[in-house]
Parts: sequence; structure tokens; C-alpha cells
Amino acid sequence: MNSVKKSIFALGLVTAGLLSAQSADMRNMMKIGINGGIAVPAENAGGNLGLDLSYQNLVTPGFGLGIATGYSHFFGKSNTVNGINLENNDFGVVPVAALIRVYPKQMGFYLGTDIGYGFIVGDDKVASNDVSNTARPDGGLYIKPEIGYHNQDWNFSLQYQKTFTGDKGEIGSQKYNAGAIGVGVGYNIPLGK
Repeated sequence: MNSVKKSIFALGLVTAGLLSAQSADMRNMMKIGINGGIAVPAENAGGNLGLDLSYQNLVTPGFGLGIATGYSHFFGKSNTVNGINLENNDFGVVPVAALIRVYPKQMGFYLGTDIGYGFIVGDDKVASNDVSNTARPDGGLYIKPEIGYHNQDWNFSLQYQKTFTGDKGEIGSQKYNAGAIGVGVGYNIPLGK
């Protein structure tokens, strides 16, 4: 019976050590996730679907900084401009951004944003049937503010992402849009202290 007590005590110590190490490991983490949304305004794109990849360091228990990237695919849509039907091409956005997160509590509500540069990739032209051959923009200032819920493993968010392109890529009255409002789900992978 004495060895059973020792085994239970040893198992308890190992379990406590693992639980304590797990929460200590959450200071540095990789985040991998997916997002999807509706393009706003929906002139040249109808919606998007994307993959997020980021690294975060908790500077304090409630404040994280890091870097973010990924890929968002925007699905081109038909649009009539000045009586001409445009077949807008699909395109992608690859951000290179700083990540900022504020966590008021260990679990629950959080606020954050990614801010940097969004590279726009894909077909060189905005629309496949545009006789003026309007070139798509190469990129611009990228922001992705979000509000969500988090626990140790998961993040669920409502987000807006936008790559500002100025007046590049406009065809007549159709403005070039690389922005969407949507939802995201991410998983946290601890990297240690």
C-alpha cells in the first residue's frame, strides 16, 4: 500500500509540473488559423478565404506583440460599369505585418490588430475582359483589426482586413477593393519560454 501512495504522490507531482509548464510555455507561441468573409464594398470581389500564420510573444500577461503573415484569396465577381460587364479576376493578399494583442483576462474577450504591408498577387489585370487592360495594384498599407474570444488553445474573432490601394486598379466608377469583413478561427501552439 505504501508504494501505491508513493506512486499517486509521484503522479500528482508530475501532473502539477506539466500543468505549470504548459501555462509557462504560453508566453511565446505560433498561431495558425483560417478566416473567411464578405468583400466590402463588393465591387470587384465577392468574398475571401484565407490562412493566417503568426508568432506572438506575451510582453506582459495581458499584452502581446509579434509578426503576422498568411494568404487571403479574394474571389473576383462580375460587375457592370458604365454599361460594360466586367469579369473581375481573383487575386490574393500576402501581408507582412506587426501583430498587437490586448488580453484583459487570461481567458475571454480580447482586442487586436495586424498592421503592415499587404502584397497583392495574382493576374496582372483587374478584369479579364477589360479593353483598357487596367493593371491591378501591387499592394499597400495593410490593417486587420479584430475583436474576439480566446482561451489557452483557441481564438475566435470578428475581423476586418483591408489593403489600401489608393486609386490604382480603378476601372471607370469601379474602385479596386482588397478588403473584407468576416470571422476567423486560430489555434495556439506554445513554443516555450
